[in-house]
Amino acid sequence: MKRINIDFIRPYLMKNKILLPLAFFLSISITGTCQDLLNKINPDLFEKRWQAHWIFHPETSGTGYGVYHFRKTIDLDENPDTFIIHVSADNRYRLFVNGKAICFGPARGDILNWRYETLDIASYLKRGENVIAAVVWNFGEHRPVAQFTIRTAFILQGNSEKEALLNTNRSWKVTRNKAYQPVPIDFSMVNGYYAAGPGDHVNASLYPWNWEKPGFDDAEWQEVSLVNNPGSPRGIYNYSGNSGWNLIPRTIPMMEETKLTIPVIVRSENIQADEGFLLGTGSLTIPSNTRATLLLDQTHLTIAYPELWVSGGKNSEIKITYAEALLDAAGKKGNRNETLGKEIHGYYDVFKPDGGENRLFRPLWYRTYRFVELAIQTEDEPLVINDLYSIFTAYPFVQNATFQTNDAMLDSIWEVAWRTARLCATETYSDCPYYEQLQYVGDTRLQALVSLYVSGDDRLMRNALKQFDDSRIPEGLTMSRYPTYFPQMHPTYSLIWILMIHDHYMLRTDSAFTAPFLMGISNVLQWFEQRVDTSGLLGKLTWPNYMDAALGFRPAGAPPGTIDGQSAQITLLFTYALDHAAELFTYHGKQGQATYYLNLSKKLKQSVSDKCYDKSKKLFYETPDKKTLTQHTNVLAILTDAIPVNEQAEMMHKILEDKTLIPSQIYFSFYNMRALKKVGMGDQYLDNLQHWEIMINNGLTTFAERSLEGRSECHAWSAHPLYDFLATVCGIEPAGPGFKSVKIEPHLGKLNEISASMPHPLGKIEVHLTRAKAEGIKGRISLPEHLSGTFIWKGEKKVLHPGVQLIDL
Repeated sequence: MKRINIDFIRPYLMKNKILLPLAFFLSISITGTCQDLLNKINPDLFEKRWQAHWIFHPETSGTGYGVYHFRKTIDLDENPDTFIIHVSADNRYRLFVNGKAICFGPARGDILNWRYETLDIASYLKRGENVIAAVVWNFGEHRPVAQFTIRTAFILQGNSEKEALLNTNRSWKVTRNKAYQPVPIDFSMVNGYYAAGPGDHVNASLYPWNWEKPGFDDAEWQEVSLVNNPGSPRGIYNYSGNSGWNLIPRTIPMMEETKLTIPVIVRSENIQADEGFLLGTGSLTIPSNTRATLLLDQTHLTIAYPELWVSGGKNSEIKITYAEALLDAAGKKGNRNETLGKEIHGYYDVFKPDGGENRLFRPLWYRTYRFVELAIQTEDEPLVINDLYSIFTAYPFVQNATFQTNDAMLDSIWEVAWRTARLCATETYSDCPYYEQLQYVGDTRLQALVSLYVSGDDRLMRNALKQFDDSRIPEGLTMSRYPTYFPQMHPTYSLIWILMIHDHYMLRTDSAFTAPFLMGISNVLQWFEQRVDTSGLLGKLTWPNYMDAALGFRPAGAPPGTIDGQSAQITLLFTYALDHAAELFTYHGKQGQATYYLNLSKKLKQSVSDKCYDKSKKLFYETPDKKTLTQHTNVLAILTDAIPVNEQAEMMHKILEDKTLIPSQIYFSFYNMRALKKVGMGDQYLDNLQHWEIMINNGLTTFAERSLEGRSECHAWSAHPLYDFLATVCGIEPAGPGFKSVKIEPHLGKLNEISASMPHPLGKIEVHLTRAKAEGIKGRISLPEHLSGTFIWKGEKKVLHPGVQLIDL
């Protein structure tokens, strides 16, 4: 099957007066017949009402919890060469052709930007009878906070007249699967805030087994009902014809799906078990009238769809509990590899077998876990577990960068950080995979930098930037996280969004992509400017203003001065955004506005200096009353040049050494490192990785939100060492907008040697460096064709050209 994703952000190219998609993603190369296939996508689907209707079950409310199966049988006279369809649903769907699962979606969005997938299913079709089927579910009141909805519905549109026989209309059939009930998940069950949807309770005796396969008898299924209007592309000119969902093409690739075995049985109770049923070499029988438990260890955290295959065991019950870590009697996690005396606590699924052969339990949504417990109660029949494995799923990032040193700890940090980044990226970036699965601006900026540096794939970053732009409210701010039906505002995160746009501008060449964000940037900056009070600082701010999970930052990570006004920290963050915005506006030919932002930034910095700088301490306080000192504000003072450049190194030493400053936590330490590098102290970067070293030494296989005993075991922002290993230690950075040239200024710190590579839009950058004598450096650098730059070592510069060149300084 050829999976086609159309880049709707740069939507169309005018060619022969017909709108054609400009950019595509295929899971195979775009060559030969594949390019012909792309040209066959019907352009009318982008600008006219579809022929297909949204369809739904006629006897349900449409907004409550429910799992539904849709099905249609067609006859084909021959095996088709191509058969292109466009598919979506509300909330979610999984599509089958002749019993084979081929796609799930839609990619997450909102009502005004409802994604659909484009597929060529020809390879799954045959001459004669064919069955196209979909399971569609709505989690109702239990749905993830990231999930928008109008009502339960499904739509499939054929690309042309040939495929139109599959258009969703009254020829489709539907049934409700009564086997499913939700397992609500409350905060106490998982020891913290939770927003990622329910567990599944499945009664196999009510399940319509083989519903997706040819030959299944659907005579008792019902004819579907239709939403009043057909499917509607976003922005069509039709006064009353919109069906509600504004359809746009998917802009990201399909998720990776890879089989994953669970290798370790930690312990079992009331059953003798070996790993055969886990490895596919045997089965496990639980006798009748037995209560047994099995605690399994994946050995590392993952996100996946468990697939449990069982036979017999009528009326038995299997409770499957998932956890990131085990807890001891005091509720502590401790070393994650130590399991003795610890128990599992977490969300769960329940499966009740019906006695049939080879029954499959697979949850509707992926689960996050390192540890899995099966708690089994059999009745009068023994239960046979034939197999248990998982299907790993995540955004298909490929690790195209490398980083090798003679330090085993750094190698471990690289591995664990990359796993953290992978598990926090699916159809959007997310802060954490277990608890929230929400795309927050602050986390996402760091994730996107990691993505571009380690993978080179910018599609999820572009998707995120656009979604944050879509989230803007009439006041001008972005939401702090998006997509979400539960609005949350952190105005500070709107400023981080501007920094993220600037990151894209530096790392990619695409003015057509960044130009539409200028209006949103202006609106955000205007919101803050309107709140500058007579002191010249930001006054009282509405909404929570998250900066870091630092001591005393309350409420919700907000520094002192947020509620009462005159926060030096947030005022400096505002100037940081103003300076970056000025670069963007200059790049886009809006010099007048850029100059205005620079002048405003200068005035604000002066006010912060006048009101909050202590000349004796040579540090900035949080507010004019000069009661609290933080690393955060002083880091921002360096990054914004609120203090003269020749005084910044001294300030950085104070930030690192003065224990009266509230320290930055894992998230904001990213900005600490920016300041460290800016003042010429980048060689100390590797001496500031204690958070990560402690987590490695305590058996974490992903990096946590904020501490060893915190809530989330896997948190996106904690993966930022991946970026700094390449950008700071190796020193690889764009020398100007679009990464059209490169600056390589390494900071080896305690290392004697590094070998690294990273992807660039033109190819691969490779760096192999070794210290020479006391202060020298030798090695080899390779740049891709058409890329030049500069190598810098202790102030000495060497011009770099495309190809391989030797370094000896």
